[in-house]
This record gives sequence, structure tokens and C-alpha cells, in this order.
Amino acid sequence: MQDKRTGLPRIQWLQGTGKVARRDDGNTIVEMAIGISLFLMVLIGIIEVGLAMYTYNYVSDAAREGSRWAIVRGAACSANTPGLDHCNAGQTDIQTYLQSIPYPGINASNLTVTASWLTASKTPVSWSTCTPSSTVACNLPGNEVQVTVTYPFSLNIPFWRNASVTVGSTSSMVISQ
Repeated sequence: MQDKRTGLPRIQWLQGTGKVARRDDGNTIVEMAIGISLFLMVLIGIIEVGLAMYTYNYVSDAAREGSRWAIVRGAACSANTPGLDHCNAGQTDIQTYLQSIPYPGINASNLTVTASWLTASKTPVSWSTCTPSSTVACNLPGNEVQVTVTYPFSLNIPFWRNASVTVGSTSSMVISQ
């Protein structure tokens, strides 16, 4: 209802309460701000989860690539493939190689690479750890190389606490040469 003299809405009394009914002109702006904030938080969260999945894919690919690179650079590498670089490769060689592979959006210098060698025992299904201080070369053909790669991924979701998630993957292959 409008006042005939001013053309403005009349203030109405709520019956039985003694209170004046007020207008709700600004509610839409507040509701929109809350709704857009929640929508953007969910949207950016979905994007961050997608980036985390991309990072995991990168880390698992790096572990596979590191073990592939190591299996052809074992103790017999120079005899089987003359001229191949980094024969008799160790953990630092594998880490240097993996950090030299460029991936978009990934800081490869933050990769942590751990390589371990396993020797075949009497039964081919069980493996025992080869220690670097042993007199026998760990990276002989027939032994297994196991490369573990970890990467710290920073998860940033708006209105949520920022966290760092360590993403890791392991790959094992038998040394061919």
C-alpha cells in the first residue's frame, strides 16, 4: 500500500506484535554475495583437485621414466651399448635426469627421488634389498631397480586453510643391461 500524498510505501504495523514491517530492498545483494562466494570456492576447489590429479600423473610418469632410464644404465651398460651416457647410474644420476625433464606448471627441482636396488634371491618372486656398501654391484642385469618420486603439492582453496600435500609414486623394473 502506498501513501496517497507522497507515493511512498506506507509503514505497516504487524498485527499483534507492536512491530513495524520493514522493507527488504538490500537482501538480494547480500544473498548474491554469499551465493557467488560459495560457488567460486567450489569452482576453484574443483580446479585445484584437477591440478592435484595432474601433479599425481606427472609424479607417476616421472617414477616410470626414472626406472626405465635406470634399467638400461646398469653395471653392464658400457659393454652392451657403447657410447651410452651415465653407465653404472646411481640415485643422484636418476634424480638429475628426472629434474631435467620439463613439465608445464611443475617445479622439477622440488622432486625427491629415492632409488633402491633389489637382488633376486633363489626364488624369482622374492627380492632382497641390496645395500650400497656391499662389494657386489647392485645394478647388475637381472636385479630390480625401484624408483620412488615424491613432490610437494600446495593445495590452495579460497576460504579454506592452505595445505601442502605430498604426492608420491613408485615404479620397479628389472635391469636389462
